[in-house]
Amino acid sequence: MPKFTKTTSKKAGLPPGSIVPITDGKAAAARITVIDYDATSFEERSAQSAEECLPYKGRPSVTWINVDGIQDVTVMEGFGEHFGLHPLVLEDIVDSAQRPKMEDLGDYIFVVLKMLSLDAATGSVKSEQVALIVGADYVLSFQEVPGDVFDPIRERLRSSKGRIRDRGADYLAYALLDAIVDNYFSILEYFGEEMEGVEVGLVSAPTPEMLQTIYVLKRELLFLRKSIWPLRELVNGLLRTESPLIHERTMMYLRDIYDNAIQVMDTVETFREMLGGMRDTYISSVSNRMNEVMKVLTIIATIFIPITFIAGIYGMNFQHMPELSQPWGYFAALGVMGVIGLIMVIYFSRKGWL
Repeated sequence: MPKFTKTTSKKAGLPPGSIVPITDGKAAAARITVIDYDATSFEERSAQSAEECLPYKGRPSVTWINVDGIQDVTVMEGFGEHFGLHPLVLEDIVDSAQRPKMEDLGDYIFVVLKMLSLDAATGSVKSEQVALIVGADYVLSFQEVPGDVFDPIRERLRSSKGRIRDRGADYLAYALLDAIVDNYFSILEYFGEEMEGVEVGLVSAPTPEMLQTIYVLKRELLFLRKSIWPLRELVNGLLRTESPLIHERTMMYLRDIYDNAIQVMDTVETFREMLGGMRDTYISSVSNRMNEVMKVLTIIATIFIPITFIAGIYGMNFQHMPELSQPWGYFAALGVMGVIGLIMVIYFSRKGWL
């Protein structure tokens, strides 16, 4: 079950705060991008190390530093040193099997959650861990690999659309969380369409392939539930925090994410119940079809029982059987068999068994 669990054996015996990446892919050099902005200015550039990002800390503007590639231990240690990140926070960032959570650490807020994507070729859900460090004037985001759902946010920052350029780092963190949660709905929409197709097939002509599809969808939804379930607790922690890093005007937007998280979970649970019902429907359909086949075979066998009985009597080859010497005996026996069969068919039809 590698999709549900990731090995953590490499951390066994190490002291707390040891930075040991727990990832499925190969280690790659980190890619750092920096976006610094306020209402009137915008700057976007690449950086090679955490030290290059340090001058942006303490500016009156808002800085978003995104790191793709948490396997680069040197870069992670650099951010820990220059931004004052606790060793246990760094350990959680590089641990891709970390459960989604939120921690208020005074100078900054630490958030870790799952960013999901859909493989269109296989229909499977892929999970990538995203960690956010929300400071007074900056947001650090750490991702396992390049590629995310944040492009609309980058475009809004570049074009100064909406209110994001006028707000602080807490609103930027909200926008990143909102983009991740909104992407959950697109994945659920895909599963809804797949389930609708399976449901139509179950009604018309159930096949063994449909049962396999049901089990695949159920497994993917279980993985989806595991990734999303802690999100409600995470957002609730942001709403309850008294940290000055989260302004009151941002709380309303966080409550919207909380409502969306509940809606996502309700949809996942509904889909899981529907898949359970589809499985029962498939089993019932197959059983009913088997019963119909057995009913037809039973009726045929029942009709031939008296006919076989008559044929058996005249097949015993006794010498003294009066009908054997009659010229009409053969046709009389066939006639009796036919009449018996016809009477039984009429009787079964009136009973509604045919």
